[in-house]
Amino acid sequence: MARKKKTEEKERKVFGLSAEVVEQQITETLEKNYMPYAMSVIISRAIPEIDGFKPSHRKLLYTMYSMGLLNGARTKSANVVGQTMKLNPHGDAAIYETMVRLTRGNEALNLPFVDSKGNFGKVYSRDTAYAASRYTEVKLSPICAELFRDIRDTVDFVPNYDNTLEEPTLLPTEFPNILVSANTGIAVGMASNICGFNLSEVCRTTIELIRNPEHDLLSTLLAPDFPTGAEIVYEKEEMDNIYRTGRGSFKLRARWKYDKPNNLIEVFEIPYTTTVEAIRDKIVDLAKAGKLREVSDVRDESDKEGLKLAIELKRGTDPDKLMQKLFKLTPLMDSYACNFNVLIGGNPMVLGVRELLNEWTAWRTECVKRRIFAELKRKKDKLHKLKGLKKILLDIDRAIAIIRETEEESEVVPNLMIGFGIDEIQAEFVAEIKLRNINKEYILKRVAETSELAEEIEDLEDILASKTRIKNVIIKGLEEIIKKYDTPRKTQIVYGSEVEEYNEEDTTPDYPVHVFLSREGYFKKITPLSLRMGGEQKYKENDGLRDTFEMTNRGELLFFTDKCQVYKVHVADFADTKASVLGDYLPAKLGMDEGEQVVFMCDPGDYKSHLIFVFENGKVARVELSSYETKTNRKRLTGAYSDKSPLVAVFKISEDEQLVMYSTENRALIFHTALLTPKTSRSTQGVAVMKLKPKYKVKLACREGASSIKDASRYRVRTLPAAGARLTDDERLDEQISLF
Repeated sequence: MARKKKTEEKERKVFGLSAEVVEQQITETLEKNYMPYAMSVIISRAIPEIDGFKPSHRKLLYTMYSMGLLNGARTKSANVVGQTMKLNPHGDAAIYETMVRLTRGNEALNLPFVDSKGNFGKVYSRDTAYAASRYTEVKLSPICAELFRDIRDTVDFVPNYDNTLEEPTLLPTEFPNILVSANTGIAVGMASNICGFNLSEVCRTTIELIRNPEHDLLSTLLAPDFPTGAEIVYEKEEMDNIYRTGRGSFKLRARWKYDKPNNLIEVFEIPYTTTVEAIRDKIVDLAKAGKLREVSDVRDESDKEGLKLAIELKRGTDPDKLMQKLFKLTPLMDSYACNFNVLIGGNPMVLGVRELLNEWTAWRTECVKRRIFAELKRKKDKLHKLKGLKKILLDIDRAIAIIRETEEESEVVPNLMIGFGIDEIQAEFVAEIKLRNINKEYILKRVAETSELAEEIEDLEDILASKTRIKNVIIKGLEEIIKKYDTPRKTQIVYGSEVEEYNEEDTTPDYPVHVFLSREGYFKKITPLSLRMGGEQKYKENDGLRDTFEMTNRGELLFFTDKCQVYKVHVADFADTKASVLGDYLPAKLGMDEGEQVVFMCDPGDYKSHLIFVFENGKVARVELSSYETKTNRKRLTGAYSDKSPLVAVFKISEDEQLVMYSTENRALIFHTALLTPKTSRSTQGVAVMKLKPKYKVKLACREGASSIKDASRYRVRTLPAAGARLTDDERLDEQISLF
C-alpha cells in the first residue's frame, strides 16, 4: 500500500501535479469551471445582439471598415482574415467561414454585407466547397455605410483581447438588421434561430410601429423572406403566433416548372433549410425502395446561372401529383423552426417581433441621442472659439503685436488671454490661425458663422428634448434606406388553404390480395388471380405457414415481434408475388434488431377491434387496437405489449368469443373474452386467468373451434382466475394445433 502511494506521488511530480489531492463539491466545480464557459458561449459567441450580429460577424466587418474597404477596391480575403485575428483570436479557418456566410456569392443572406469576387460556395449546396482565402477577393457592400455611420459618436468601444486595439460593442445599424438577416446559433442550454425578413417590409413595419404602437404587424410584415426564394405555406394563426411569441414554425416548399417536351420537372428554388444534394439523395433512396416508381432519373444541373434540379418522369406521370408526393416525402418541403432568442443588455431573451422592434427602436433612439449630443458638443466648441475670434476682430494689430513681442512660445497663449480677456481654448484657436488668414475678410467670414451655429445649436437642443423629433429622425433614416436599398421579395407566399396535400391512398391502386406469413418470417402478397393460377406455396425446409388472410392493397399490417415491438407497414410497400417464391424476409425488410422475429401478423382495419395477449404466467391482457394507431409516419413502436412474462399467443377479436388455454400440467380452461376489461395501455400486464402451480406455465392458447376438446362444458369457467380441468386421454393436445 505504501509502495503504491509512493508511486502515485512520483507520477504526479513527473507530470507537474500537486502531490496533494483536494476534494471539491461537484456543484462548486460546475460553478467555477463550467458556468463561465457556458456564459461565454451565450454572451460572446452564439446568440446575436440587438444589432443583428454575433461578435465574430461584428469583429470581421469592423476590421474591413478599418481597412478602408467600404469605398476602396477589393483585397484578398486572406488579408482581411489576418487583420481580423487582431480582434478575433479563434483561428483563420473560423474567421474565413464567417466571412463566407456574409458574402454575396454564398447567397446565405437577404442583404449580403460583403461584396465578393471568386468562389464562395452556395448555401443551397452541401458539396460545393468555397475556394481558399488566397484566391478570393472582398470589400464591404454599400449597405455597410448604414452600419458604420457616426460609429465613434454612437456606440461604446472596448479594448480587444490584448489591449492593443479598440473595437465597438455594437454596430449602430440604421435599420433593424436583427430581423433582416437570418441568424442561427447553438449555445449551452439554449439556441437561437431567427428567420430573415424583407428589408423594405421590416423598415415600413418599424416606421408604422413608431407612429402607432398598436399597429397590425401582419399588414406590413407579410411573412419571412429568404435568399433562396422558394414558397412559404402561409397560415395566419401560425404566423401570428410567431410574431407574438418569437417561437413557432412554418413550412417552406420548392418552386418548380414542368418541361413538357422533355417530360421532366425543373426545381429552381428550394427551402432555405435544405440542400440540393439532400433532396437528390432522398429521391434516389425512395426510388431504390420502390416508393417512387414515377421517377426515372434525377440530376443536379446547378451551374453559374443558379440552382437546377432535373427530375425525369416516366411516361404517363402527372407532374402535379408527383410534386405533391415529393413535397411530403422529401425535403422539397421543409419546416423552419423559429426561436427569436436575442441578447438584450447581456441577457438572453426570447421576444416576439413587436418586442424586438421596440427594443431596436429604444436602442436606436439612444444612438441618435448620442450622435446629436456629440454633434452639439462640436458645434458648441466651435461657437466658443469663434466668439474668441470675434473679440480679436476689434484689434487685429494688437493681437499680432502681442504675439510678436512675446519672447517665449509658451507665453503666447497666456498673453492673448490677458490682452483680450479670452480663455485658454479661445486663445489656442487664435494662436493657431495661419499668417495668411490674419485678415479682416477671413475673420469676418468666421464671425458670421456664429449666428448660424447658434441656430443649429438651438435646433439640436430642441431635438434632444423632443421625443417626437427623435422619432422623426429615425423614421427619416428608415425611409432613406427603403429608397436606396428597396428589393422585391424573394420568397413567394402560398396560402395553406390553396395547397393540396398528397394523399397516398389516392395514388395507391386498390385491389384484393391474400397475405401469407411463414413461421420463420417470410411474407408474401399474392393477388387472387395469381393464387388460382399458382401451384403449392413454397417454403424453406422446416418452415411452414403461420398465418394468412385476405385484405386490400391499400390496407395496413401490424407485425408483432418477440422483442415487444410492433412494426406498421403498408401492404402496397410489398410487391405482388407468386406462390412459387419464398417472399420478403421481414427482419431484413423492416430493419429489425438482430435476432428479432415476427410472432403475429394483424390487419388492424379501422382500429376498432381488440387484441388478446396470453402470457406464460397465466395472465391475459385485452388491449384496444386503437392504442397502436399513430398519426405520424412512425414505422416502429416499442413497448407493444408487456415484457413481464413470455408471450404465448395473440388474437385479434372483433366480437367476444371463447378462448382455450393449456398448461404444462395437462390442464385446460375455456373462458369468454367478455370477462376481460379492455385497456388502452399497450404494456398492461393483464389479469390472472389461469391459476398455475409452481413450476407450471401456459404452453398453448387457441380459439375454441381450433381445439381438440370435445366436452367444452367440463373446461368452461365463469369467473377468473381458475385452475381449469385436467385433460382426458382422448382430449390430449393435438400437435398440429397452431400456436397463433
